[in-house]
Amino acid sequence: MIRKSLISLLLLTASMPVMAAPEDVPSPVLQGRDLFALEVATDPQISPDGKTIAYVRKSGDIMTDRARSSIWLIDVGTGKQTPIAAGSSGNASQPRWSPDGQRIAYIASEPGEKPQLFVHWMTNHATARVTGLPDAPQDIAWSPDGKQIAYTMNVPGEGLKLGKAPEKPEGAQWAPPLEIIDRVDYRNDGGGYVTPGYSHIFVVPADGGAPRQLSFGDYNDGGPLAWTPDGASILFTSVRKPDWQQQVFDSEIYALDTASGAITPLTTRVGPDNSPVISPDGRQVAYLGFDDKRLAYQNTRLSIMNRDGSGARTITANLDRSIDKIEWSADGKSLYALYDQEGVNRVARITLDGRVTQIATSLAGAGLDRPYSGGDFSVSKGGIVAFTSGTYYRPADISVAQGGKVRQLTRLNDNLLATKSLGQVRELGVKASDGRTVPAWLVTPPGYQPGTRVPMILEIHGGPASAYGPSFSTDDQLYAASGYAVLYTNPRGSTSYGEEFAQLIHHKYPGDDYGDLMAAVDAAIALGVVDPDNLFVTGGSGGGVLTSWIVGKTDRFKAAATQKPVINWISEALTMDNTLFTSRYWFEKKPWEDPMSYWSRSPLSLIGNVKTPTLVVVGSEDYRTPVSESEQYYAALQIQGVPTALVKVPGASHGGFTARPSQSAAKAAAILAWFDKYRSKP
Repeated sequence: MIRKSLISLLLLTASMPVMAAPEDVPSPVLQGRDLFALEVATDPQISPDGKTIAYVRKSGDIMTDRARSSIWLIDVGTGKQTPIAAGSSGNASQPRWSPDGQRIAYIASEPGEKPQLFVHWMTNHATARVTGLPDAPQDIAWSPDGKQIAYTMNVPGEGLKLGKAPEKPEGAQWAPPLEIIDRVDYRNDGGGYVTPGYSHIFVVPADGGAPRQLSFGDYNDGGPLAWTPDGASILFTSVRKPDWQQQVFDSEIYALDTASGAITPLTTRVGPDNSPVISPDGRQVAYLGFDDKRLAYQNTRLSIMNRDGSGARTITANLDRSIDKIEWSADGKSLYALYDQEGVNRVARITLDGRVTQIATSLAGAGLDRPYSGGDFSVSKGGIVAFTSGTYYRPADISVAQGGKVRQLTRLNDNLLATKSLGQVRELGVKASDGRTVPAWLVTPPGYQPGTRVPMILEIHGGPASAYGPSFSTDDQLYAASGYAVLYTNPRGSTSYGEEFAQLIHHKYPGDDYGDLMAAVDAAIALGVVDPDNLFVTGGSGGGVLTSWIVGKTDRFKAAATQKPVINWISEALTMDNTLFTSRYWFEKKPWEDPMSYWSRSPLSLIGNVKTPTLVVVGSEDYRTPVSESEQYYAALQIQGVPTALVKVPGASHGGFTARPSQSAAKAAAILAWFDKYRSKP
């Protein structure tokens, strides 16, 4: 009852406009309740002839408090939209065109049932469910002749057995059986504890029928899947090695013979190889990966090899950016690639000798709460690029690039946001103490009057290997609507500025990035916009680490809110879901070999310095930066007598921290209420 009342109070706080308005008059600024009305476009899939785009449209359902996804079609010529999987079909995703463009396969879940594979016929707009599977299919891919659809699915297995319980009398009510865990990575953020079983590859007739399992064994086989043009093989990604659990970051690309089931490795280097795509003539395979040097960050590079795995060579060695997705051009002479540059995702055409030509920019991702860079695209046979586009003031829509021109086809949020006064965003020119440029942006409150000074929130991104950019953010706009300026930055360690910039924090995070953040704060104050006596700080994940580090280094902030932080690197390394990651990539040695290096970079080591009132926020099912990290910090703050409170988001994972609209709004409202408590009023 108390928790229900608290959530209601937080939602009410998030819905309060800057100026009171009659109940029947919409607020002129963004409110927490508006999060249910926002829509995002993602996964654009253009038809082979370039005339139609299928895309996933995500929105909030105010009655279930969950995101819902539907599939819509856009006529590229007219912009007219038509739904093909929405409403009664439940959530729908992964639309994929058949090779002839006459059908669309997709995954959808009907109420109360597991997600299944559906096919929609464009000629008569009929739709049929073609599977009745015990678990959700993923990574769907059409065969070249359009007769089959490949997918991956988890196949249940038996775990380790130790001993046997006594026989239970009939009708007796005993405790559940023992849970025995023997995997290295035994739980996944957002998925919970791993159940026995492995992901394998299947094919099913596109017109319906019995599925056929193609891959077997105690390995996880994953997508994206790529058929060879002759239909004889399917390429996939896996770690099919005897010690695969200890080598989870050393994936290879394999070829699966669809007739015999024989599996052949095509790559062998040490490092992650994935995302294979096959040239139209079937002779070459493009893929992504890098030679693993055990660095905290390395660019993912585009390579090409012959179909049998020979002749591998990297073609983006001179492009100092990480490639996120690739597609072959129809003529097989180049590839289209997605990469992030200075916080902005873009699509470029890359020839086989490495020449790069930009096709589209200003891509936008599917996230809403914070201004992370992101985006997706697909290409027609004629070279028309469909992509997700966005701005500071609008979430992702669908646009197309053709012949050097870009057209925006959807405007999903204009009806809502055209009536809102949003915080205005400007770029800042910030120089760190060593002369490096620190990319930064400042959001001012709606209706800000130049010459006045307002309180400011420093909002820090996670990762730390990630990047903010000129993207829409509900958190930033909710903070601005409550009268705060919001400063966000890409300090050293951020991606999209080259490997050297990202590697500046290798084996020393947190560290010099602290100086970059303080330089950005000083620059915002120097503009005359920010009140230096009303500074606040927050951030999530890696941003939570830096928030906790900052309050251990300085008292200049009046209050802080650390979200899902790492507080103690030793305990995090031993409890996070990616068991091998922290000790392998972020430190030189294991925790017991050099405990002081872990401790010296842990915010908990600075707890004796903290005087700043600090709110601690975490999802109750966070396995990436586990709940125990936040609870340690909360307890330490209490022991020190520092004003604090612990906010748990029920049922939320690390990645799904703001997945439910009410919780996203309530979380922002809680942070604002904490800051307002310590904010000096004029």
